[in-house]
Amino acid sequence: MKIGVIGLGNVGGKLAGSVLRNGFDLTVHELDRGAAAELLEGGAKWADTPVELARGSDIVITCLPSPAASASVMEGENGVLEGLSAGKIWMEMSTTEEAEIVRLSERVAATGALALDSPVSGGCHRAATGNISIFVGGEREAFDRAFPVLQCMGRRILHTGPVGSASVLKVITNYLASVHLAALGEAWVVAKKAGMDMATTYEAIKASSGNSFVHETESQIILNGSYDINFTLDLVLKDIGIFGGLAERNGVSTEVAQTVQKQFIDAQERYGDRAWSPMVVRKLEDDCGVSLRAPGFPADLVDDEPEEPGREVTP
Repeated sequence: MKIGVIGLGNVGGKLAGSVLRNGFDLTVHELDRGAAAELLEGGAKWADTPVELARGSDIVITCLPSPAASASVMEGENGVLEGLSAGKIWMEMSTTEEAEIVRLSERVAATGALALDSPVSGGCHRAATGNISIFVGGEREAFDRAFPVLQCMGRRILHTGPVGSASVLKVITNYLASVHLAALGEAWVVAKKAGMDMATTYEAIKASSGNSFVHETESQIILNGSYDINFTLDLVLKDIGIFGGLAERNGVSTEVAQTVQKQFIDAQERYGDRAWSPMVVRKLEDDCGVSLRAPGFPADLVDDEPEEPGREVTP
C-alpha cells in the first residue's frame, strides 16, 4: 500500500516514521519541508500539495494541530478532497470535534473514498516506538483494510464504532489526562511541603490507588526538571475546549473542567502558548517557593512498558 501523511509535528512525524520503518511506500507533506528531512533521507517521497499526495496514495493520513487546520488541508485549494476517489481511505489522526469529523467524512464519501477517525492516545514517546493506542471509528471494511498500517503505528487498536465515536473517546481521555496532571501537581507540592522524599513519593503513588498513566509518565519529567512531554499548553486548552463543547451539547455541567481549564490558562499566561503542559505544575512550584527535583531521575522519559506488535481490541 502507498501511504501519505500530512502533518509531521510532535505526533505525526513519529507515526510517519513507524510507517516508513515497516516498509510501506510513504509520501509526506508539511508546511515546513525541513520537518520532513529525516523521513526523506530514509526513503520517503515528498508531495508539494495535499492533492498531489492524495492522488498518489491508497491511504491518506492527516495529523494536524486543530480542526481548522484539518478542514483547510481537506477542503482548501489543492486539498485532499480533490485527490480522493473510490478505493482510497482517509484517516484523520488529529484530535478533533465529533461533528467536524462527521461533516468531513460525508464529503469524503461523496468522492467514493472511505473515512476513518483514528486519534492516538498515550504520549509522543510511545508514538515514536509504535506503542501508542489508536481509537478507530468508521466502517468495518475501511478498518480491516487499514489495519496493517494501524498495526505498525500502534500497540492497542480499538474499533470504537461509527465515524465520530473515536473522536469523542479521545477528547474524553485527553480531558481526564489534564485533570490528572493538575491534581498531580497539587499532590506533589503538598508532599514536598510536608517534607517527603520525592523518589519515595513517586514509588508510593505508583504502588497505590492514586496511581495513573499520567503519574507513571509525567511525574518523571517533573521530577527531573525537563517538563518535556512533547505536548504544549495551547493544545491542552484546545482539547479542554472541545470537551466542554461536547459536554454542553449533551447537557452536562462541567465544574471540574472549568476549574482545571483556569489552571492551564494561568500557566499559559505565565509561560506562553508553547510551553510544555506540565508547566501547570511548575506554576504551583513557583507560587509555593519549592522545587520538586529528585536526584537520580533520568533526563529522558522512561517507558516501562515493552514493545509488542499491534493488536485489535473490539468491544
